[in-house]
Amino acid sequence: MPGQRRRKRQQRDEAERAAARFAPGMGRWEVLFETQDGSEWRDHIRRLRASDTQIDWSAVRVDTFCGRTVQPTTFRLSLFVPN
Repeated sequence: MPGQRRRKRQQRDEAERAAARFAPGMGRWEVLFETQDGSEWRDHIRRLRASDTQIDWSAVRVDTFCGRTVQPTTFRLSLFVPN
């Protein structure tokens, strides 16, 4: 397909830049919010997007720890803080 090589190269370059930006020695991940309630999770994200314009959303990580019968599913929002 036309342009596929260029698109793949751009994606690879972007992934390499992200890996260098979030490398282990460059900073740490700070937890902003954590919950086990899915509706509370969605509401909090919606409120953050609407009200807090200071957050760099390209430096935000969303983790979903899948639960089992013993441990419920946990949702966590983390922000990368450079050194």
